[in-house]
Amino acid sequence: MKVSIVIPTYNEEDYLPELLDSIKNQDFADYEIIISDANSRDNTRQIAQEYGCKIVDGGLPALGRNNGAKVAQGELILFLDSDLILSPGYLHDAVEEFEDKKLGIAISQMIPLSDKKRDKVLHEFANRFMIMVESIKPHGAGCYGIITRRNLHEEVNGFNESLDFGEDSDYIERIGRISKFKVLRKAHVLVSTRRLEKEGLKSLAMKYTKSTVYDFMGKKITAEELDYNFGYEKEVSDKLNSENIASSTNSPVNNGKKRVIYSVCGEGMGHAIRSGVLLEELNSHYDLMIFASDRAYHYLSKKFDNVYEIYGFNTVYEDNRVKNKKTFVRSMKSLPRDLKGNLKLLYKIARDFKPHVIVSDFEFYASLLSNVLRIPLISIDNMHIITQGKIEYPSSFKKDKLKAEAVVRSFIVRPERFIIMSYFFPPLKNKKSVIYPPVLRKEIINLQPAYGDYILVYQTSTSNLKLIEVLKKTPYNFVIYGFDKSQKNENLHFKIFNENEFFNDLENSQAIISNGGFGLISEALYLKKPVYSIPVQGQFEQILNAVYLQKSGYGEFHEHISLESLQLFLENLSKYQENLSTYQGVGNEEIIKELTCSIERYSKEYK
Repeated sequence: MKVSIVIPTYNEEDYLPELLDSIKNQDFADYEIIISDANSRDNTRQIAQEYGCKIVDGGLPALGRNNGAKVAQGELILFLDSDLILSPGYLHDAVEEFEDKKLGIAISQMIPLSDKKRDKVLHEFANRFMIMVESIKPHGAGCYGIITRRNLHEEVNGFNESLDFGEDSDYIERIGRISKFKVLRKAHVLVSTRRLEKEGLKSLAMKYTKSTVYDFMGKKITAEELDYNFGYEKEVSDKLNSENIASSTNSPVNNGKKRVIYSVCGEGMGHAIRSGVLLEELNSHYDLMIFASDRAYHYLSKKFDNVYEIYGFNTVYEDNRVKNKKTFVRSMKSLPRDLKGNLKLLYKIARDFKPHVIVSDFEFYASLLSNVLRIPLISIDNMHIITQGKIEYPSSFKKDKLKAEAVVRSFIVRPERFIIMSYFFPPLKNKKSVIYPPVLRKEIINLQPAYGDYILVYQTSTSNLKLIEVLKKTPYNFVIYGFDKSQKNENLHFKIFNENEFFNDLENSQAIISNGGFGLISEALYLKKPVYSIPVQGQFEQILNAVYLQKSGYGEFHEHISLESLQLFLENLSKYQENLSTYQGVGNEEIIKELTCSIERYSKEYK
């Protein structure tokens, strides 16, 4: 016999017939079906008998699968959950690819039994994720359909029955160490979305994310820790699985200081610069571990000890526009490396450091670590004005807003406190959120602004050539940063970035032409410099900054630069400069007080 199909069940009369019918209708007949039933109280066993299945006593999934495998006669064993349906040709395709690729263990891809676009996108993401990480770490779940060789099952002593969660991933990994693992490309199983509907997307996503994170870190987690059940009634579950593994934590030594992990997004320089200001204040009061990516790491590692480099997400920009597809592709390509490397580092340090609290300036992995290890999280950034503020914006940007809101919510999940920086102050939605003026570095605060004979231009992309064409046509002088060159061309003076020189040029400029970045706009407004803002297209946070810049009378928002609008802006500089004369715009002391109070309030006490 070629294939033994093992199906653990408990009260599955509503789902089992569809699975058995899908097996019966396959164009592959060399199989047997073994039902490992955990004393169902409905008609599950009767249905299995009517379909001619072998029936053995089961239990929780690990025990059920092992009991079924003990009586298996097939060369290959296919483990299926009872709420699956096999796609037409599944058995033929799965066995053919399995043998052709000389595999030892494999899982299938999934198609949801749902017409909802959300469910289709989520399951396709899961399929792509499993394929991306297959060469890094054999990984999967029972719902994917696990196929292996019977001799390998026996060699590893089957599923680990002491695990009440993640026993399938553990099993796949152990066989993957001694044989070849792959996600089957052609064979698909149809999967029920009943648990998704019952628990909700957010709750279930958190559970599976947490279990995946633990698995990649080599750490086991119990069903109780995840608040996860298999559909078994409590007394049955307790009886069948009395050997749960209890988690334990070692109590740290109390040296009198709170221990804080502070993690910083590395895209742009705004997150790093303001974090540097805050960390200088926190450094004398707390024990700090700092994580940062890209430019933020290089900036902060020169200022502080205990700064660790992690991988970060980066947006792809072309022609002053966000390239969503290229950003997604780049992120997906690097995700397996990033996830494995970051979580391994973060978990190791968190385990030894035992932080009382985590502070995140829009850094994704800090939020993930917080939720995995249940360490309180404090969010401090300008991005959450999008989700926490009752903001006003043109309806034409609604799609951009929805995309940005989804990203912001996914990056920072369930913090205890939202501390938001902004130069505009819309009403807030809930009491977890507070808003303060921007944090500015002392070099900016100490400047003595004056109005010189030039306009300062700062760009984050070297490809905005239309901007240069427009500037050439005006009678004004421009000092330009961001094009990676040092040269003079009539009224244009290009400069390579130098911090001290940039401060001087910012201090004595008449006005600023820039994108919609929060950091530079905040500094410009503090120095009473009107801003002509051309946000990166598709970048809603920059669009919102520019909308409120214009709404406040401090400058202008333009989707595209034009000679006419730029000339009109420059002719009206005196009006904007007058509007800025009463602007204060620095919140260092207030926000530092708020942050320290939040750290003290929300820190988790170790006993």
